[in-house]
Amino acid sequence: MKKVLVSIDNNNLKLSYKNHRKMREDLINTNIISDNELIFGIDYLSNNQKIVSLFLKELCEMKHLDKVIFDNNELTFFMLPFFKNISSITALEIKNDETITYAICEQIIDSKYIKKLNCYNIPSFMIEMLDRDFITVETRSEFFYISNFMQENNLIQYSKIYYKTNVRLSLPMSEEDKNDFITFSKINRYLKNIRVSSYNKDDISFLLKTMKENHLKNVQIQIPGHLIQENDVEFLKDLNKNWKKAHLKCTLSYSDDYLKENIFKQLIINTIKICGIIIFILVGSVMAFVSTRNYFAEKKIDSIQENVDQIINNNTFFEAGDFNIDTDSYEIKNNYIASLLTLNPDTVGWLKVNNTKIDYPVVKGSDNDFYLKNNLYKQKDINGWIYMDYRNDDKELKKNTIIYGHNMYYSGIMFGTLHKTANKNWYTNEENLTISFNTIYETMNWRIFSIYKVNKTSDYIKTDFATENDFQEYIKLIQDRSINDFKVEVTTNDKILTLSTCTGDNQRFVVHAKLIK
Repeated sequence: MKKVLVSIDNNNLKLSYKNHRKMREDLINTNIISDNELIFGIDYLSNNQKIVSLFLKELCEMKHLDKVIFDNNELTFFMLPFFKNISSITALEIKNDETITYAICEQIIDSKYIKKLNCYNIPSFMIEMLDRDFITVETRSEFFYISNFMQENNLIQYSKIYYKTNVRLSLPMSEEDKNDFITFSKINRYLKNIRVSSYNKDDISFLLKTMKENHLKNVQIQIPGHLIQENDVEFLKDLNKNWKKAHLKCTLSYSDDYLKENIFKQLIINTIKICGIIIFILVGSVMAFVSTRNYFAEKKIDSIQENVDQIINNNTFFEAGDFNIDTDSYEIKNNYIASLLTLNPDTVGWLKVNNTKIDYPVVKGSDNDFYLKNNLYKQKDINGWIYMDYRNDDKELKKNTIIYGHNMYYSGIMFGTLHKTANKNWYTNEENLTISFNTIYETMNWRIFSIYKVNKTSDYIKTDFATENDFQEYIKLIQDRSINDFKVEVTTNDKILTLSTCTGDNQRFVVHAKLIK
């Protein structure tokens, strides 16, 4: 039977199979060899994952271990789940010369704390998957190229190609250089600067074209300024105009001695002036566009809200049977919400957050995508609407009821003012800490207990919990993230309201409140 050897080497925890040493018959599944070496039986590990995980967590914290090293892919796949919740382990190394598997890649992403991976080789799509979760990869397998470009920049490993931010290029480029630069552009995702040794129109154009075709953006090509003639400056100006939309540009770099001679001083001043005018026009145009779009967005929302108010004030009649309302089992307590079923049958409630613009009816679709792009009228609208997670139930609230909305920051509509809750002046005002979220069947107040910003994740948007312990761990997770201790006790007997919105492409702004009984 295979056994797993666990040993400590500096700040590393090393795991490998141990087959050759004959074990004593009176040792059942595990045996302490020394202070820094342990042996576990495979069966024992399979049947006692939780116990062993807790033991490894204590060991790593006590010994200040921050990296785990596995001998091979098989052992990695089997043992990695044991390290899922060990916060001190932030780095992972797989020693064998095998390509990492997709299953291991998924396990690494599922791990909460691993941010660095060292392996022999990894497929390109997997390194992109890990990169989206801010996990850095270092590979050991080497590429062999004959081009001067790859040799000059030491691009001998896939991970070095992927993360490279600055490269040097000797012009004119050979065919080998061009072919390898094409390969480099297909793989790389972080390039920001190319420094060329000389000036060559054809090569500069080739570099720009290749980067555009491979979707590289915000890259500068630095050209030695002392090699540029006056007619070349005009060519580069035109080039930058043509490639501006692709977020690529050419700049001139000068040595200190050359700058002292000040040959192009006036040219630089004029260029700065022109750039200043262009920036002023661009900023003005963007501000005008944003202001106009926000104005019409607010007008559209105001129109919808006026219609909503009119329906509520007129107490519009509706037939419960037409909207799948079981009045025998559930009592309608909020007619003003129920009347909106005539406007949109997806209406499930009303949400109001004090001292923000959030005061809207809430809908629920058959998925979590429809109301990202459609308003209360079910019309296409970039503002979307405020909506409940499709997994929730407005009749019987689950442990966690989740409500989403777009962060229309500039106009302030939808969840565009939810960020105000993170201001100390807002959350220290006692009356702001109670949220009103009512359904057709219940009138409810909710007490805020956690506010935070977090990198894009799905760990807080759970509606159901398998066990009471799972729910308790969830409560601790979201309370620990809070920007402030609101002194609110939350137990597994409570029900939670979660408000979630975007803040940038890769972050979320979240507010949690518990139902006040």
